[in-house]
Amino acid sequence: MQDEVLILGGGVAGCAASIALARKGRSVTLIEREPQPRHKVCGEFLSGEALEDLHALGIDVASLGAVPIDYVRLAAARRAATAPLPFPAKSLTRKALDTALIAEAIAAGVHVERGRGVQSLSRTAANIWQATLDDGTIYEAPTAFLATGKHDLRGHGRPKDPDQWIGFKMYYRMSPAQTADLGDASELTLYSRGYGGIQPVEDGITNFCCVVQRRYFERAGLRWEGLLAKMRKDCPHLAMRLGGAEPLLDKPITVTHIPYGYIRRVTEDGLHCIGDQAAVIPSFTGDGISIALHTARRAAASYLAAEPAPVFQAKLRSAMRPQMRLAELAADGLNNALARAVLPFFLRVWPGAMRVTASLTRVAQHAALDPQPVAS
Repeated sequence: MQDEVLILGGGVAGCAASIALARKGRSVTLIEREPQPRHKVCGEFLSGEALEDLHALGIDVASLGAVPIDYVRLAAARRAATAPLPFPAKSLTRKALDTALIAEAIAAGVHVERGRGVQSLSRTAANIWQATLDDGTIYEAPTAFLATGKHDLRGHGRPKDPDQWIGFKMYYRMSPAQTADLGDASELTLYSRGYGGIQPVEDGITNFCCVVQRRYFERAGLRWEGLLAKMRKDCPHLAMRLGGAEPLLDKPITVTHIPYGYIRRVTEDGLHCIGDQAAVIPSFTGDGISIALHTARRAAASYLAAEPAPVFQAKLRSAMRPQMRLAELAADGLNNALARAVLPFFLRVWPGAMRVTASLTRVAQHAALDPQPVAS
């Protein structure tokens, strides 16, 4: 089965790229291993850049129940500081967003295969990308987009995560008092060797998503209940916020070995790597969905301009490196005990620091990434 473009992964990046290409008349097959959209480990923060890209794709997040986020709040121990965001933002569950994106891809003419796992992706002697599925079915295309998110495909893996980061996600229905106190803020809670994010999503529920290093999880007995108790002890503000909250999932959703700070250096001819397969920014920035959309849009434009994939990947890495370095430096600061102790005081004195940090770690629309059409 051969198309012009084969896209592996039906998350935000894969769907965005497929929509952009199909609308330009390209025949596209998208393969997604999950039979239906589901909840994922994700902070579910939509920055101003993400909202712009989603609007261009025809996704009306307000109609899906997206919640406005106007403030960011940093909480360490018992202290907290709040600052207004320097850009418009919203919050929406990944299940709702992915459902809308898949539907838009199908409407654009993308051939979507769901519930199909890819075993391998290789390039034939005839320079055709060949994806072999679990059941032995083979799909082929001259060009492939690797958009498998946090999950690596055999033969195309990213480097190991030395800190062994583990992500957890739980939905809560908080008490009316805590819901009102959280308000329209995205709240960042800090503790030793990790941090978490709390923010409202649609239907009156709250998303709590956190990442910790494995050694921290081990000290909690490798159990979710122990981990939650340890985080509440390290950050009493978190204990206060979740006081009386009702968990809405039987158990948390998890993901392991998140290679924060990774930016793909090289790729092969005809293989565009996008989303988390292109770059993995520390979660506290809230920029993951924006990067997925940004890299998808840029990769689609690169392909349509007949720009070689290795050229695109190198330009993307060069353009994103400053943003990623700043985010890594900020993440190191959040893991410093002294910094955690003084940050709330500092932000109360200078709330603008939060806005500056948020602005510096946002995706920039670099002109250097614009592909140059190949002369005919």
